[in-house]
Amino acid sequence: MFVPCSDLAAAEWIATSDEHWWTLVTLGPPGFPAYARLRFIPDPAYEGQSENEGARQSDVLSDTDQLRAAVGTLLRHTGSPIEGYLLMWDGWGEHAFPDVVLRTPRVVVPNREYYLCRVSLPDFVSGAIEDSWQAETDCFMPPPAFIWPSDRAWCITQDVDPHWAGIGAEQALIDPLLTEPRLDVVQVEANQKRPFYY
Repeated sequence: MFVPCSDLAAAEWIATSDEHWWTLVTLGPPGFPAYARLRFIPDPAYEGQSENEGARQSDVLSDTDQLRAAVGTLLRHTGSPIEGYLLMWDGWGEHAFPDVVLRTPRVVVPNREYYLCRVSLPDFVSGAIEDSWQAETDCFMPPPAFIWPSDRAWCITQDVDPHWAGIGAEQALIDPLLTEPRLDVVQVEANQKRPFYY
């Protein structure tokens, strides 16, 4: 079940971050010892390549299923509580959100605004959150822009523009993601230029 939050304190560490907004919304909040990218499709093969040309293999999980698999992997390798939070970008349009969500205040960072929901992370992994959301809206649940447990041991960030999601965590939590066969996860090195389609 998802619980829309009127108290935005749980997202203050993101909203008050002094990280450049683009890095914040694509790679995640600063301060984690290690970062990685979950690639939904392979990186572009050349500068200026269109995302329409990016090859998604037929046996690859959907973006949402990959996010759920990543969260499940992180939960299996950490002592984090099962309670967590989602930030949902408001740019999907009001029709995509339950009325109870639309009545809550938004978390604001430069160039983006989000609704905050408290969730059971195992319910997110199982798809129960999406089922509940769809039952209330008759729409598919938009992908979360940020996902994190209440102890903030890790954070997954997915903006609408990149072909990947950013993951921040201890290296010991990144390592199982790098070897998870259902996912294409690569380490992000400091000051490394991150690839984008055009």
